[in-house]
Amino acid sequence: MKLFRTKSIESALAQTHAEGHSLKRNLGVWDMAMMAVAVSVGAGIFSVGAQVIAFHAGPAAIVSFLIAGLACVGVAFCYAEFASMVPAAGSAYTFTYTTLGEFIAWIIGWDLILELLMAASVISKYWGLYFREFFRLIGFPVETQWHVSEHFTIDFAPMVIVAFFTVLLLMGTKISSDFDAVLTVVKVGVVLFIIVAGFFYFKVGNLTPFVPPQQSVGAVTGSGSSVLTSLEQPLLQKALGLPDTMYGFGGVLSGAALVFFAFIGFDIIATAAEEAKEPKRTVPLGITIGLGIVIFLYVMVTLVTSGMISYDKLAQMKSPSLATAFELVGADWAAQIISFGILVGLTTVVMVLLLGLTRVVFAMSRDKLLPEGISHTNKRGVPATLQIVSSIVVALIASTMDISVLADMVNIGTLSAFVLVCVGVPIMRKKRPDLERAFKAPGSPWLPLIVAAVCFVVMLYLSVLTWIRFLVWLAAGITIYFAYSYKHSRLNEKA
Repeated sequence: MKLFRTKSIESALAQTHAEGHSLKRNLGVWDMAMMAVAVSVGAGIFSVGAQVIAFHAGPAAIVSFLIAGLACVGVAFCYAEFASMVPAAGSAYTFTYTTLGEFIAWIIGWDLILELLMAASVISKYWGLYFREFFRLIGFPVETQWHVSEHFTIDFAPMVIVAFFTVLLLMGTKISSDFDAVLTVVKVGVVLFIIVAGFFYFKVGNLTPFVPPQQSVGAVTGSGSSVLTSLEQPLLQKALGLPDTMYGFGGVLSGAALVFFAFIGFDIIATAAEEAKEPKRTVPLGITIGLGIVIFLYVMVTLVTSGMISYDKLAQMKSPSLATAFELVGADWAAQIISFGILVGLTTVVMVLLLGLTRVVFAMSRDKLLPEGISHTNKRGVPATLQIVSSIVVALIASTMDISVLADMVNIGTLSAFVLVCVGVPIMRKKRPDLERAFKAPGSPWLPLIVAAVCFVVMLYLSVLTWIRFLVWLAAGITIYFAYSYKHSRLNEKA
């Protein structure tokens, strides 16, 4: 079996012009950058920073964000180089197919499907939760849930938001992108307002000690002591037999692993590379600008949160957030504004995740690793059937299942894709030095390999439970590959 057979760059580019299986190029730099900001700046910007401060790194959470952000910049350079060479749908899946071979590409595509499916479902479900919370705060409570039985509830809010964006996406990627960009500008405006307001309560003394001394989890009193159970401890920590601890340098690294979720988004730009105008210029610029905005916003929110309230006080709270910090300093008025920002933020995330999910499945279908019929596009250049089916699955999961426990799968799947894309850059430089590269990742081969190593180490700081779920999903994907995908692959036609 030729598990590591590769698809040529030329054939990947030729597929983007296949009649009935190609996408329409109509996205510019602004569309791409806003797409990255739209998916990366959601509810997490109001909660992740506070949780890393409280339970992982203290004020040094700022360093956690910088580590994750800088690593993502290195990854972004690698994505940009590949996207400038192979401006086709599929992102890391397509890039890996041209470098490391079909089997590895299938694994990455399979992981991307899981993470985008779960991310879209989780975010849609949380959209419904914050939709109800926002209207409760402004005095107009709205009920969207139907309690069928004691153990089964249907929430119609996720169905509504998924259906809305499905209709927009069916009308064309450009229309939905323009609408999403408007909401993203509103969202960023709310975040900037909250940052400025938070500085009025800022106390430099709350940043001391900047890196709190390492201590055992059990030493933290209050609700914070139950945050990290045995299976929720980092894999590396368990493998080395180290005690369950928080803070210190290890806390900064585990915090960086956690906040990688906050930066997921720029890679979705690569899934839409086939829909970009002048992709060799548009995609690298869009990735760079979008990621720069996201890093700035997260670091500033984390700085404000650290300065408003001491990390040990946040650690006493059950689920600390930026709203918690404002409440602890007596600024309850901020809750409504933050709730509105979260609602708008989640709205933009849903659309980009639905887009990314269908583009990955589309690319795998076009290679016949999944049934080819689902990659058919209509006159607008939209894979309509695939978009509708994917949205129905997302809506059903989000409306009926408690899926928050699977949120970490988004992290590990994305990080595994990051590792392989970074490794792929020096491989492709050696295999195909003749290819035109409108953008080159600096410092190759060392910088891409260092970034790949950093991403892998961060993976080891994800929880044991996350790794167990990841391996189960991987086993299911390998079974499908050998039972269906290998035999039906388009590469068999050439063989």
